[in-house]
Amino acid sequence: MKKRIFIAGGAGFIGYYITKELLEKGHNVFIYDNFSNYIPNKESFYNFYLQKRLKDIKDQVEIIRGDVLDKKFLTKILRNTKPDIVINLVAIPLATASNYFFEDAMQINLNGHINLLEAIRYSNSVQRFVYASSSFVYGHFQYDPADENHPTSPIDIYGGTKLSCEILSRTYSQRYNIEHAIIRPSAVYGPTDVNRRVSQVFIENALTRKPLALFGGGKDKVDFTYVTDAAHGFVLAALMPEAKNEIFNITAGQGRSTEEFAKILDKLIPGGIKTEIKPIDQERPIRGSLDITKARKILNYKPEYQLEDGLKEYINYIISTNLFEKFLKR
Repeated sequence: MKKRIFIAGGAGFIGYYITKELLEKGHNVFIYDNFSNYIPNKESFYNFYLQKRLKDIKDQVEIIRGDVLDKKFLTKILRNTKPDIVINLVAIPLATASNYFFEDAMQINLNGHINLLEAIRYSNSVQRFVYASSSFVYGHFQYDPADENHPTSPIDIYGGTKLSCEILSRTYSQRYNIEHAIIRPSAVYGPTDVNRRVSQVFIENALTRKPLALFGGGKDKVDFTYVTDAAHGFVLAALMPEAKNEIFNITAGQGRSTEEFAKILDKLIPGGIKTEIKPIDQERPIRGSLDITKARKILNYKPEYQLEDGLKEYINYIISTNLFEKFLKR
């Protein structure tokens, strides 16, 4: 059955891939986005990738420029579009940026979500909302792989705002009888990412012959997740009845060290790469693999990409856009 799906932050990295899959399945999609970028222009290809995303989908979706902090306008738009499902991807998209821009993070990550929940409550059409949380809600992993019942004890502002929004999502869902689903992704990477996550930084440095920084020797592990796998998990959580009021880890299901990441790049980048060892970053949580058994069983979620495959596709995409030459000219 065709659904009307409203995606807050839908023009962003993950939102674009969610939108593409939903369109392929025949659903009506409404994108609500303020098109902001927290990365300095000289360090970002935001406008370049944004135009590529919009060119691909603009004729098939309704795009509304708006801010989740504008509660009145947001409520009006939800009433006008009458979506069945709302997906909230809005946040300062990088943990370090949320920690640095503390007040912005509280406004956008937390208060923006509260505004959206209130707009949903008054919409009279929304049956389910899906919230993009983060594996940062776990803080330091106490065991590996971490399942959805792992203790939540975030150590930074980003994780704290995400956990707060999870609690509010569950409360609103129970109080106002609106279904919800919560997604906890991890280290999403792939084509059109401009948020300066470690995967993007590593690839850009490799292409420009700059050294890759291995903090603590690169022994720390992260569950790197290819963007189409992450997007597919969101789609499943939005559409499947079995996802009602559940929390899911949506990742590759395998922690990989940054040292492994560098070794894979060394094989994929002509001429190899350079690395440098730096002291361990004490401000980042100690992470690893996430257990995706629940998503496999309930959603039939099956990630298609392991790191080797995803990085190969990611690099080939960059080369195909002629960004390789732009990197070298920086």
